[in-house]
Amino acid sequence: MHPLKQLASDTVLYGFSSVVGRILNYLLVPFYTSILLPADYGLLTEWYAYAALLQVLYTYGMETAYFRFAKQEPATFDLAVSALLLSSLFFSGLLVLFATPITVGIAHPGGEHCVYYFAAILAIDAVLAIPLARLRLQSRAIFFASTKLLQIGLNIVLNLVLLGGCANIYAGHCLANLQPWVISFYDPAKSVEYVLIANLVANAAALPLLSKSLLKIKFQLPWQQLRPMLVYAWPLLLMGLAGAVNEMLSRAMLRHWLPPGLYPGQSNEAILGIFGACYKLAVLMLLGIQAFRYAAEPFFFAHAQARNAHTLFSTVMHRFVLGACFILFAVSANLDLLGQLFLRKAEYRTALEVVPYLMLGYLFLGMYYNFSVWFKLTNKTHYGTWLASIGALVTIVLNILLIPIGGYWGSVWATLVSYITMSLLCYYWGQKYYPIPYQLGRKLAYVMGTMVCVYWVRSIAYTNWTSAVVSNLVLTLLFGTLLYRLGRSKGKK
Repeated sequence: MHPLKQLASDTVLYGFSSVVGRILNYLLVPFYTSILLPADYGLLTEWYAYAALLQVLYTYGMETAYFRFAKQEPATFDLAVSALLLSSLFFSGLLVLFATPITVGIAHPGGEHCVYYFAAILAIDAVLAIPLARLRLQSRAIFFASTKLLQIGLNIVLNLVLLGGCANIYAGHCLANLQPWVISFYDPAKSVEYVLIANLVANAAALPLLSKSLLKIKFQLPWQQLRPMLVYAWPLLLMGLAGAVNEMLSRAMLRHWLPPGLYPGQSNEAILGIFGACYKLAVLMLLGIQAFRYAAEPFFFAHAQARNAHTLFSTVMHRFVLGACFILFAVSANLDLLGQLFLRKAEYRTALEVVPYLMLGYLFLGMYYNFSVWFKLTNKTHYGTWLASIGALVTIVLNILLIPIGGYWGSVWATLVSYITMSLLCYYWGQKYYPIPYQLGRKLAYVMGTMVCVYWVRSIAYTNWTSAVVSNLVLTLLFGTLLYRLGRSKGKK
């Protein structure tokens, strides 16, 4: 199969598990926003922001290091899993040991159980990281997708049972004969904890599926073999931490940095919940990028020595930008419809207008991932550390400066500026060490043209809801057709 067709095929399969899985997860968004108050949803948003930062520490770049060394050393799989297993036990032990000081430090006293659940969730995720990476390396995209969808599906079912079914039985709305049993263990005030329990059980469900690989592992940590992987992974850890700061810092610090009274009548927890719910719609762009990354990372390594590698990577970037522009326009044009479908309470929809700008930031993040191929293939991963650190510094400084003035809009602009800075710097340095004819000016013209179209379509005033929905869907199809023709006519240039 032609390399680009193979990449597209794998992207579709990985995308199926990510996009379809997240669409299934999106069923929880209207569920959460119909039963949880914004303050409770804000609490959940903040906990997961902290978990995202810790997840990078738990895996410390070993996934990419495994891709880099897998073909050189057959025992790399055992080595990588052994290292992650030992380190995960250490990190989770620290979380459990210091649970009380942690909850006091982040102003969530009494939340020790949440720390315990995350300690288990993060450890399981880290242990599964390399077996799932092996599936990608072996191009077993169907098995990979099935595993991820099982986790997502089980998580949804458990959420519905714990937050919906048990709550209704507890209140006596249905199945009255089960009420005494449910009352014996269920507490409606612990809705956030039940979300974490569902996540934990769903993650653990993947262990039996990957047990064939896990049970054959020979635990070993020979320093001579481990050291090169750690040296390669160390900059990726720093880069990952900086990237997590870029992605999650706004949600971790928004509650603490908002000045009192900036949003009259709303608590800081509620504002975080509203912002976090709208962020979910912007993540549609991130899903496409994630699916692309799953397929593209092993693809770039596999074709790095090909005679036409530079032209091939340029074509990949061209098609990526066109696809991302379509997602940006499609979501933005139909944003009011998506808001009605997924954000059930009206107060959650008050921040909808941030979505196109968050998606624009993610688009530049996707461009950065394309540009970053140069330092991964040339073993100059320390440049990735510098780039991500610069982005993190921009994020931190702008959040501190802008949140007190603009509230959650300050976080939006901080995110956008950070990703643009990282993308352009990565391109600039990459052209020095691994020049690829990306035709950046043309790509930026596509992006700016898309944003002009988004601004125009968002400014149209319709007389009724039906005409707005139909018109925006038609405009989406027309825009997609235009991008498809651009891809066909210029994709090889």
